[in-house]
Amino acid sequence: MTQETVLQLGRNALEMCLILSGPVLVFGLVAGLAVAVFQALTQIHEMTLTFIPKIGATILALVLFGPWMLQKMLNYTIALFEAVPGLVR
Repeated sequence: MTQETVLQLGRNALEMCLILSGPVLVFGLVAGLAVAVFQALTQIHEMTLTFIPKIGATILALVLFGPWMLQKMLNYTIALFEAVPGLVR
């Protein structure tokens, strides 16, 4: 296995990590920004108010994108296992 192969495997793994975590992080970010704007407009600065919408948005993102994320991960894992014989020479 060459250095290029190892770097390519690492790059693919990082890309897959970013692709899979993206929707959940975006939903959490949007919920956090919405709560921050709400708190700024109403001047309600309750610390616990920020957590419930973020948790709800994260759960919603996992429900909506969960099957897609699982399929992407399965395809990546299957491709990785199928490539192992060619990598170990």
